Amino acid sequence: MNLTESKYKKYALVKEMMETVEVVKNFDPAVSEPFVDALKKKKALFATGEGSSRIFPAKRSMYASMQGKGYPIFTEGATQALEYGLDDYAVFGASNSGKTKEVIRLFSKLEKSGHDSYFGLTAFRDTPLEKLAKGSHVLSCGKEDAVAATKSVIEQGLFYDSLLRNLEGLPMSGLDKLASDIETALTLELDPELVSSIKNTDTIMFAGRNTGVAEELRLKTNEITRKKSDFLEGTYAVHGIEEVMTKDDVVIVIEPFESEEEKFSECLIDGVGMNVIAVSSRDTRFPTIKIPDGGEYAGYVELAAGWNILVETGLALGIDPDKPVRARKVGNEYIV
Repeated sequence: MNLTESKYKKYALVKEMMETVEVVKNFDPAVSEPFVDALKKKKALFATGEGSSRIFPAKRSMYASMQGKGYPIFTEGATQALEYGLDDYAVFGASNSGKTKEVIRLFSKLEKSGHDSYFGLTAFRDTPLEKLAKGSHVLSCGKEDAVAATKSVIEQGLFYDSLLRNLEGLPMSGLDKLASDIETALTLELDPELVSSIKNTDTIMFAGRNTGVAEELRLKTNEITRKKSDFLEGTYAVHGIEEVMTKDDVVIVIEPFESEEEKFSECLIDGVGMNVIAVSSRDTRFPTIKIPDGGEYAGYVELAAGWNILVETGLALGIDPDKPVRARKVGNEYIV
């Protein structure tokens, strides 16, 4: 994928994916500092939203927190969160449009209950979310014309990353390398036979850690390739679902657990007869799309590589990724 060939550069989706590189380079970790004091008064952060605004940014931050970043993070969709007691949590609601009905409804409840720490993360000013929240951060990435959210997802993730570090008084370094690694992942030239094997499948499944990467790519599969998809968390792919898999499905494993590669091969390749493809910074026993080792930022690089795969697959299918039939930029819009 690149912006030099005509088959790519005419699409807003590709343009916005490529703009991610500059979003990362220009990200200022200080943008989350105004929220630090409020979070220090609470026992944890509850990060909510819908779809892409929640899946990768929140779950990747949860994973980072569990790896020793200290401050605990939880996430759930905003409608289910209506059933939770959130008094002891600082709440962040992410909505690019600032008009997501589920988030507005939750924040309205928090306002009525006297909650003092609920904040917005949005891409536009003067939105219902910004007006309702106790404070907000407006992303710098700019408007997205494609229905599938891309550069905003990365910036939301960086915001939560910076928030974790600022809470602990830690620097956020390495963004120039991350930008370079993302560009490499986005522009990798993929084997045409591999793309063809994905194109000709019935269902594209993504397996891997619960970091938001594989799950977010599951959603992007629907939006970009119009194929059915699934997210197989951890090693779920070999815990029963193989009963209904077929040789016409494919599993793309994001950074496979090395200890479980043999079992995946036995159950899925030998047992089902399906293709298993890896996206990894190391060699694996499967056909592997090699990506840079992103270290603590690995999830961002993995996500970019997944975007590359999906764009190549969608274009091979003759799909215009900017013009979905049913999907909308704002899935469930709040109407004043």
